[in-house]
Formats: sequence, C-alpha cells, structure tokens
Amino acid sequence: MDPSRYDAYFFDLDGTIYTGSELLPGVNEVISRLIQLGKKVMYLTNTTVYTREECRDRLQAMGLEPAVDDIMTAGYVSGMYLKEQQEDVRAFVIGERALEQELDVLDIILTDNPMEATHLVVGLDREFSYAKMTAGMNAVRNGARFIVANPDPFCPVPGGIIPDSWPIAKAIEAASTLDIQVMTGKPSTYYIDRALQLSGLDAGRCLMIGDRLETDMMMGVNSDVHTALVLTGVTGSEGLLKSAIVPNYVFSTLEDLLKWL
Repeated sequence: MDPSRYDAYFFDLDGTIYTGSELLPGVNEVISRLIQLGKKVMYLTNTTVYTREECRDRLQAMGLEPAVDDIMTAGYVSGMYLKEQQEDVRAFVIGERALEQELDVLDIILTDNPMEATHLVVGLDREFSYAKMTAGMNAVRNGARFIVANPDPFCPVPGGIIPDSWPIAKAIEAASTLDIQVMTGKPSTYYIDRALQLSGLDAGRCLMIGDRLETDMMMGVNSDVHTALVLTGVTGSEGLLKSAIVPNYVFSTLEDLLKWL
C-alpha cells in the first residue's frame, strides 16, 4: 500500500475505531500519523441513534479530536437527501431521538401523522412496535416515499447484537406490500457522493476503512473509492473468504496500517 496515493481516509466507527467505549489497537497512533501527514480524516457511520455531535463527543472522550463537519451519520445523510427534494417535505420518522434531531437540524419538517407524510424515514428504533409498524404501513400506502437510513441487519452492543434498521424497514415493506424506495446510508452511492462533496476530493484519492463487507467495502465497490477491511468488528477471516466482495486491503487491526505510514 502506498499512502501517498490517498489524500483522505474515511473511517467507519463501531468495530473499526472503537468497541463500546474503548479505542481499538493502533487507532490513536494511526489517526495522529495521518494528521501529521496532512491527510483528510473523516468518520462515516451508519448510526441513526447518535447525532454527529454525540459521535464527536464519544470520540473526544476516547482521546480523538474530530470536528463535527468531519463526521457523517446515516441519519444526517437522510436529512441531506430530504433537503434536496423539490417538494415540501413532511417526514414521518420511525426511529429514535437522534434521527429526528439530525433531520431537524437541516430544517426538515416532521409530522406525527402518517397520513400527512410525504416521506417515511426508518432507522433503528429500540421501541419499535406493532403500532409503529401499522403507522409506517399506512404512511407508504398513502403515498409517502419509503426511505430506510441504513441496510444493517443488526448492530453490536455490549454482550451481543440487536436488530438494526433493516429488519424494521422490511417488516413495514411486508405489511404494506410496497418496496423500500430509497436507502441513504452505506453502501449507497448517495452517501459516498455526499462524503466526497464535503471532503472536496476525488474518489480515486480516498480510502474507506471499515469492518463490514456489505456496507463499508460495498460502498467502495459502488464507487471509485478504494477499501481496507479491518478484522476487528463484524467480519472475520472466514467471512472474508466466503464473500464475493473483495477489499483492496485487509488488516487484522488498524495497528497494521502504521507500517505503511
């Protein structure tokens, strides 16, 4: 790997930068070295349960010093998508407080009435219920555009995993018999295009580093961004061998990247 070919390094968070409240091996040293080399560092996460500010605060508590503008969440990107629509948007949200806040900061109008919604936005909701599924079903059957913030089937939590946004969206899809229309998070080209826009760099000069093949690595496949898989999160060596998705680089931990910097 030749680090001079990359001007920007995009990092996933959970399973790549940290697990729980602890930085993973080599993270502090790698980020410090990249900053010393004048590289652009951004954090691209599919979370909908933390705002960009909350992600910054979590990273700061672990010793890193990112700016809010160097962080993208699936919730915030969903707001960017809605902001670009030509119509007057009224979003009905199935998700948690952070997703609503990420939309609100971009002046997206939220509605509690699914029958008034122009868009349904689905994220992780740890209080998802039959009533919420019914509301989501009614929104899309009444014409609301069906958006899911991210396609992750599950997310890691201390002690195991829990269902993420995708199973919730698929339940509404099954109930409504109407397909999901838009997916704004990784691995969508919309997400990476917005990241490149914010970074001001060409795709060929950027490297995406993450732990999920189906999102982090696939986003690179869907664009000209190169990819590096770290085996500190969801994907292990066995999963990598079985997958048709092939990253440009594979590191056991981020610490392995240091020898190239």
